[in-house]
Amino acid sequence: MKVTIDFDVCASTGACMQVCPEVFEVRRDGYLYLLQDEPSEELRRLVETAADMCPTAAITVEG
Repeated sequence: MKVTIDFDVCASTGACMQVCPEVFEVRRDGYLYLLQDEPSEELRRLVETAADMCPTAAITVEG
């Protein structure tokens, strides 16, 4: 699976980080960081939930 973030629309709300902190992190600078762009299959359900919860639909999951 491949995870991408459209940083042009990302609002860095942290909703994704709350669901899957292994992959997403909002740091003190207020920006979202993608910790793993190809996370393991064990994280698929959490990553897809995080993408679904994103208020700006900035997260894409492929594969």
